[in-house]
Amino acid sequence: MNYDLIIIGSGPGGYVAAIRASQLGLKVAVVEREELGGVCLNWGCIPTKALLKSAQVFDYLNHAADYGIKVQGAEVDFDAMIKRSRGVAEGMSKGIQFLFKKNKIDAIIGTGKLTKDKKVSVTAADGKTTVYEAKNIIVATGTRSRELPNLKQDGKRIIGYREAMTMQKQPKTMVVVGSGAIGVEFAYFYNSIGTKVTIVEYLPNIVPIEDEEVSKQLERSFKKSGISVMTDSSVESVDTSSATLKVKVKTKKGEEIIEADVVLSAVGVIANLENIGLEDVGVKTDKGKITVDDFYATNIKGIYAIGDVVKGPSLAHVASAEGIICVEKIAGHHPTPLNYGNIPGCTYSSPEIASVGLTEKAAKEAGYEVKIGKFPFSASGKASAAGNKDGFVKVIFDAKYGEWLGCHMIGANVTEMIAEAVVARNLETTGHEIIKSVHPHPTMSEAIMEAAAAAYGEVIHL
Repeated sequence: MNYDLIIIGSGPGGYVAAIRASQLGLKVAVVEREELGGVCLNWGCIPTKALLKSAQVFDYLNHAADYGIKVQGAEVDFDAMIKRSRGVAEGMSKGIQFLFKKNKIDAIIGTGKLTKDKKVSVTAADGKTTVYEAKNIIVATGTRSRELPNLKQDGKRIIGYREAMTMQKQPKTMVVVGSGAIGVEFAYFYNSIGTKVTIVEYLPNIVPIEDEEVSKQLERSFKKSGISVMTDSSVESVDTSSATLKVKVKTKKGEEIIEADVVLSAVGVIANLENIGLEDVGVKTDKGKITVDDFYATNIKGIYAIGDVVKGPSLAHVASAEGIICVEKIAGHHPTPLNYGNIPGCTYSSPEIASVGLTEKAAKEAGYEVKIGKFPFSASGKASAAGNKDGFVKVIFDAKYGEWLGCHMIGANVTEMIAEAVVARNLETTGHEIIKSVHPHPTMSEAIMEAAAAAYGEVIHL
């Protein structure tokens, strides 16, 4: 069968690219070895947010008295939480099936592999292999949980993110290794429903890619909620010989043994590049990623790559943006290359984290003279009324020209607020323009305006 475009992988890069390509008049097929929607929709972004919402609701019930409501007997039904999460993922996957039918995209279920002459060999679950031909091929095979040599996952007691979403029984104790978005989100979820959680982070701060003040605030909030946080620490080994795991942790003060029912390895992800034919056709890779140009073309004409398999942040919205740019270029349009300096990052723990642009440290290291503005949610009327006063908004401007260099938030619902900064930075908006843009009251978003005003000595409510 001949296509204009075959995409290997149906995650947020692959399925979005397929739909946009179909809109542009291309005949498209998508090869997927598991569920449509890929890891993000089925095992990442969406089902984890469903779990986190369950934890948040339980948290509200436990603090209902703070809002003048009496609630008795609230209990965690762990199985029901897991079932709801899987149901949400299943519903979203069916939504992708609908979009494929609507846009006349062929879904080919099986494991795809590049062959020479722009062909894709697909092996079905029964072992039958079919070869498909296309003018263009996009590799969008995503990532999987990275394993440390001394922390081999067995899927039961030493687990990755997939197992953390589908555990048969809630553990009483858990050690989370790594404090990126995956680590802190699961730490929050399990702690909120009663598991004793310890985070072990090799670097000096948790969520280490975030602004240092944000990292410190999250650590304070986590410790207040009962999560143990160990920074500048590393897991040396895990003794699995007894009913309880014995986790040997190396700290600045020496070695410590922590007992736990489960160890969650959340030390990042690794691209799925193996056994997809890259070597057979001569596609170049570098440091575990496929090498591409600004429009995601590889060194082999007609073969492209997007999402987590190429250099850049492993984020669903990045993969989607790359997919759209890639297929628009294939279709003969003239898209603008993606600005990787203006990509928002979101972490859905409680409190949430959202950021875009340079941290204060990075801005100073880049040679900028900066103006810093910070507005705490403790001074926000909406945050006080909602009962969620932890956190702040921090903005960073170039003192010379007023360029908005970075925005960093931690608090309730800040992931819904960061887009203002992304759009403003894209439009080259200055700090004074933010200050003079009237923000509605009472809202959490006022904190962005107030933080900008603080940077220029004009803040009203501090």
